[in-house]
Amino acid sequence: MLEFIDITKTFNADLFTQPFTALKNVSFKVEPEKIVGFLGANGAGKTTSLKIAMDFIRPTGGNVIFDPRLGKNSLDIFSKIGFLPERPFFYPYLTGREFCYYIGKLSDLNKKEIDIKIEQWSHRFKIHFALDREINTYSKGMLQRIGFLVTLLHDPEFIILDEPLSGLDPIGRKDLKDIIVEINKLGKTVFFSSHIVSDVEEICSNVIFLKDGELYYEGSVDEIIQKNIKPTSIIKYLNDEGIQQLTVSNENKMNEIQKLSVTNVQIISIEVEKASLEEIIYNVK
Repeated sequence: MLEFIDITKTFNADLFTQPFTALKNVSFKVEPEKIVGFLGANGAGKTTSLKIAMDFIRPTGGNVIFDPRLGKNSLDIFSKIGFLPERPFFYPYLTGREFCYYIGKLSDLNKKEIDIKIEQWSHRFKIHFALDREINTYSKGMLQRIGFLVTLLHDPEFIILDEPLSGLDPIGRKDLKDIIVEINKLGKTVFFSSHIVSDVEEICSNVIFLKDGELYYEGSVDEIIQKNIKPTSIIKYLNDEGIQQLTVSNENKMNEIQKLSVTNVQIISIEVEKASLEEIIYNVK
């Protein structure tokens, strides 16, 4: 759905400040009908990348290419994209329903079409009860929900979300993750940024990881784990001193089991230790 080819972005502040390069020759692909997580610490270049993808700012160098199925010109392409920024603006004195009508009309939807989408998604987002309240009464989680809802009003093919789970409580994060999975099952491509590794690992098939404006990893979650972490197993056994535990590489597992079997110990269990994406991300130097 989206491809970055050697994207560089340099910001020039003023005559007295050195230019700052936020992105350095970044190349990656967001494949159709996938949930792709965009990882990186604050300041890694995620939001800058998404602003470039949405044509809010232009890259200093490189090219952005969209899948032809989105359209042949910018108007067609962006009409099929739903974008939720990290800090969306809400008109505080509109009700949630009025805000939905406003955003829906910007996408050339009529009232009937908007009402159908509100009915479809407001209960799913658990925001139906507050649609006729002014937005200035909404909590952080409610704002995230209404923001996500209006992102889906025009039934986009490609959904781009900038930190959609940030600041939510565990229940709110689970609800929105479930909806991301649900819309992906409808054939939609979802590309969302986050600094919460566990959330990305839980629902994403692919991941892109930036550090200091450079691409560090790209690919499926499983491939990244297999390439960067040596799988291990935990052998628990009983001897005269009680229950003992031994962690071994999977390559040496059978050798260790054979050694233990001739020492009059009782092997209790052998468990494969699950590697995690967090171990990789947090250990990048």
